[in-house]
This record gives sequence, structure tokens and C-alpha cells, in this order.
Amino acid sequence: MTIRSRLFATVAFPMLSISIAIQPALADSLMKPFEVAQEDGAAQAGGGGEPTAEELLRKKRKQRAEQPAEEAQPQEEQPSRAERRKKRQEAEQQQQEAQPAEEEQPSRAERRKKRQEAEQQQQEAQPAEEQQPSRAERRKRQQAEQQQQQEKVQPSADDEAAKAAAEEKARARAERKKRQQAEQQQQQEEAQPSADDEAAKAAEEKAKARAERKKRQQAEQQQTEEAQPSADDEAARKTAEERKRIRAEQKARADAEQNGEQPVNEDGLRPAVDGDEATQEGRKPRERREPIPEVVDKRTKEEKQKIARDPSKTDDTVVLPVDNGAAVLDSDKEADNSGDTSAREKRRKQRERARAEENQNVEVPKSDEEAQRGRRDRRPSREELEAATREKGRRVDEVPEFNIPDLIDAFTGNDRRRPRIDETRDNRTVLDFGDQIIVRGDDRPRLRRNARESYYEELSGGRSRETIERADGIRVVTIYNRYGDIIQRSRIGLDGREYLMIYAPEADDGPRPPAFDVGEDLPPMRLRVPVQDYIIDTSSEPDRDYYDFLAEPPVEQVERTYTIDEVKNSARIRDKVRRIDLDTITFATNSAEVPLSQAKTLRKVADAMLEVIEKDPGETFFIEGHTDAVGGNEPNLVLSDERAESVASLLTEVYDIPAENLVTQGYGERFLKVRTLEAEQQNRRVTIRRVTPLVRPVAQN
Repeated sequence: MTIRSRLFATVAFPMLSISIAIQPALADSLMKPFEVAQEDGAAQAGGGGEPTAEELLRKKRKQRAEQPAEEAQPQEEQPSRAERRKKRQEAEQQQQEAQPAEEEQPSRAERRKKRQEAEQQQQEAQPAEEQQPSRAERRKRQQAEQQQQQEKVQPSADDEAAKAAAEEKARARAERKKRQQAEQQQQQEEAQPSADDEAAKAAEEKAKARAERKKRQQAEQQQTEEAQPSADDEAARKTAEERKRIRAEQKARADAEQNGEQPVNEDGLRPAVDGDEATQEGRKPRERREPIPEVVDKRTKEEKQKIARDPSKTDDTVVLPVDNGAAVLDSDKEADNSGDTSAREKRRKQRERARAEENQNVEVPKSDEEAQRGRRDRRPSREELEAATREKGRRVDEVPEFNIPDLIDAFTGNDRRRPRIDETRDNRTVLDFGDQIIVRGDDRPRLRRNARESYYEELSGGRSRETIERADGIRVVTIYNRYGDIIQRSRIGLDGREYLMIYAPEADDGPRPPAFDVGEDLPPMRLRVPVQDYIIDTSSEPDRDYYDFLAEPPVEQVERTYTIDEVKNSARIRDKVRRIDLDTITFATNSAEVPLSQAKTLRKVADAMLEVIEKDPGETFFIEGHTDAVGGNEPNLVLSDERAESVASLLTEVYDIPAENLVTQGYGERFLKVRTLEAEQQNRRVTIRRVTPLVRPVAQN
């Protein structure tokens, strides 16, 4: 519909209708003056005065009556003036009701305003498709629709910013919630004992129960011995003879000292002291060396500290810069304990000669792979490593007992000395060869603790395979030779992946070679890193990053893969890796129990060990136990082994370090930290080393 049509429909048509309706009334109103004038003229012509209304009415009635009948019109055709007036009045009244009087003839401005309002109302009421917008409006509308579709397909920058802001707010709320939970947990831990305290308390209770069982066993054994009178008589006789011999030796010593002579016994040796056995069949009393030979070191404390900062610049023995500090390297400690006063000078000359023979400066390895770069043994393939774990064996019901006589023959070689054997010390075998005492512990019960299942299989060549299945589904497979040496140990995860932990195939080739220190073939070690980067004391460096320290590679090249027994028996091989002294664990005299108050001091070290194991489940940590010089050599050796096992059990039960990643060994008073015969707390300690690069190929094929 065009604008002209709309104007005609809204303005012109109504006005035309109104004009048609009021036309008769308007005509009557225009004729009325002329009729009145005619009547007035007629009245004046009659000569009378102005007629009244009644007279005019009578006159008008008379004229109607006198009109001829044929001239009369029907009322419908010629309405009277009164009827016309009445109709006119009714039309005016209707017009007034339909439209106010002031709007009958509106002005031009009002009419224009009404037209505009009518057009606006009609445009609003008319649908959008009938408005026929202009080309610019249509283009603008199309662009708006396209933009709206694009916004639906991909969010706008404002939406992305809003989304990022919402995520940031959610992250901030989560962090606040986490922080609040941590504070609540800390408050709860402060209000009640921590889980570590509870676990340490449980470990202490287990240790007490174990001690009570051991005490009961000793009491039962004593009761059994009391029931045998002959054994008591024999013991009393031996005791009397021993007392008589001691009194005779004391008298001979006093006489010799009075005469200025060195007392000797009937074999020409210095008398045995401190519990040496002289009555064992087939043995002669051995000459007991002094436990702490005197070593003269004239260097000042400042000079020792200077050497400790850069040991590579000296050929002398590096010692700890403390009062009566022992040598830093265990191999140097053994040389000092030999009783040879010239041992230090000999080792200094050997280091000087070795440095002169070096064609180039030897650098400290920067990784385990670099430390094993010059290995002389062949690296095994993955198929060779998995063959031993997949070999079919015959399952047995009993735990295999390893051949102790063959082990003794291996230790003695061609020497016909038969060691004194003591197997009564809590799964430990003590071999006393006179000039050397060796303790061999059995760590299999510790590994089987809390296992879901464990079983043994016999393999070819006299080997045994132990499989331990844990509750989480992880399997630990260890293969032993007939002497009890570990040939291979692997950890198999839930995904079937095998992690090699220990690998020593040479231990299974032929008869066991005689036991000796494999490090004796190597020149004396030269320490090329500062002492503080080689040894950490947990008491003096509690804030040290233990993970970075444990992850450090060996301090010199590793010639080949060594067996666990070779590492245990050679201080020179152990010196290749760094160590942590747990001097915060202060054992009581003649005790292997870890005090409850000190169990928490292992947390940082344990967390670092767990982090190393999470990165490589095949890592192996070596835990050494040590005592001071108070007491006998054999009791101290067994006590130190018990201390190492006690710390290993604590790390497993309290801090969840897998037992298969820990190997233990006690050394008694052989490697003192402070050279003294007195009771010294720093010597009653436990040491941890990461020996992975020594006992397995690091870069596996």
C-alpha cells in the first residue's frame, strides 16, 4: 500500500463521510434566514405591528390548511421544516458524539500532525516484510545477521576474556580452598599426633615385641642348658681355666713391664685380649691389633678446611676438618687402621705417581652414563635380561638354605683355616677368620614382609628364583646362585614392564672365586669434589636438597658392573659414590632401635629417595650401619648390621620406600668418623649411598 493510499484511507475518506452527513443540515441552516425574512415581510405588508410567535404559528397553520390537496406532498417526500430541523439536530448531535466540536474543522498543523501519527502507528502495526526497507537498510540488516552467525560459530574476544576471567576466579577459589584445607590439616596435626608419629610408635612397639621374643628365647635356651648338668660342669671347668690363664697373663705382663720387656705367650705372640678365643680346637690365639692405631697429622684445622674445599690439589689423605676427624674416604680409613705408620705416605706416593701417568686431566662424570662409558664388560641385551625371569623352573615349598660350607671355602680359598661360625644371631651368619670378621645377613624376610604371596623355584645350575607379589600387583623377582649371591633382581610393574635393579651374571660362572677386595687392584682414589659435595651430615645441613645430591653420578669412572657382595666387601668401590650420614639418628649404647622422637628426622631424606625411585624404579640404595669403638669387635659388627636393617625397615614401614630398593650391611667400628676409643655419638650412625651405577648397567638396551 502506497503512502497516498494510506493518507486517503486515514484522512480524506473520514472527512468526506462527515461532509456528506452534515450537508442537509447545513443547507437548512443556510435557508433559514431567507424564510424568516419572507415571513417578516409578509407580516409588515399586512400593516400590523410585529407579530408574535403565536400569531406566526397560527398563520402558518392556516396557510397549510388552505393549500390545495393536490399540491400537498407526502411527508416522506417533502418533510416539514420542523422535521428537517429535528433531523438536523440529530445529525449534529451524532457528529458531536463522534468528534468534539473543536475538532470538526482542525487547523492545517493539527491535520499534518494527525497524519504523521497515523502513519507511524500503521508502520508499527504493519509486518516487517511489508515495510519495504531501503537498500542500505537491507545491506545493514544482512551484515548484522552474518555477524550474529559468526558469533554463534566462534566466541568473540570479549567472550574469551570473560571465560578466562571466570577460569581465573575458579582457580583462585580452588587455591583458597586448598590453602584452607592445608591450614585445617596442619591444625589437626598440631592438635593430635601425626601419622608419622603413629607409624614410628608402631615400629617401636614392633621392635619391643621382637626384643621380648628374643629375650624369651634366650630364657628358654638358658632353661634348657640348666637341665643339662654335664654342660654346666664343662662350662664351669672352662671358666676356671680361662680365669687361671688370664691371671697368669696378667702376672707375666706385670713382670715384663717391670723388666722393660714386651710380654709374649707360649707361641711367641702378644697375648690375646678382649674376648679372643684361645681354646677353640685347631686354632692358635691371634695377635690382636690395636683398634685405633695412632696416626700423626700435623696439619692445622685451617689447612684441613682449605684442603676440604678443593681436595683435588693434594696427594695427601683428606680428613674431616673436625677434632680427631678421620679420613674422608673409607679406603683411607682402612689404610690408617692397618697399623702401618707409613701407610699414609705410601698412598700419597701412589697418588702422585698415578697423576703423573695420566695423559690428561680427569674430570668428574656428569651423569651415570658418562661414568660407565669406559666399562670393560659387555652390556646385556633386553632379551638376555628377560630370559632369566621367564625361564621355566620347578616350584618348591620350602625356602632354600644356601650352602654355608661352600661359602666358607670361597672365602678361605686355598687357606685351610676354618672360621668360627655363629648362626644364632637373628638370621645372621658371623664368620670369624681370626684377622677378619664377616657378617652376612639375610634380607629375604624383610623383603617378604606384608607381601601377598611369595614362592621359590629351582632353576638350572643350582640357582633359585624367588618371586614376591605385593598387594598392589608389583612383582619382585630375585635369582640367587647356590651360595646365596644375588645374580639378578628385577621389579615388574602392573604394565608388565621390567626394571632391572641388580645384574651380576659373572657370579654364576663356575665355582665361586675366593673372596677378596676387588678394589685392591685400583690405585688410591683421588677425591676431585669438595668434601661438602661428597658427604652430607643431616644434622648440620637440614635444608640441603637431598634429591639433587642423591641423583648425582659417581665421582670417578666405574670399570665394570660389580656384585652386591663386591660392593659390600670393598671400601674402595663404595668410595666411588657419595654418601649421606644420618647423624640425626642417635642410637643408644648397645641398641639398634630408632627413638620415636628421631623418626621424623628421616622425612626429607626419605622424600628425596622416593622422588629418585619414582623417576627410575630400578634404583638401589645401600644402607651402612656403624658403631663406636666401645665393646668387642664381633658384637659391634652384629649391632651395626642390626642398625642398618632397623633404618631400612623404618624407611619401608613409615615412608613407603619399597624394600627391594634397599640393601643393608653393618661394619662395626671399622670406619669411625671420629678417631677415639671413647663412646662417641657421631660414630654410632647410619650412612646411605646410591649404588645403582655400581651394580647394574645404567644405559639398558
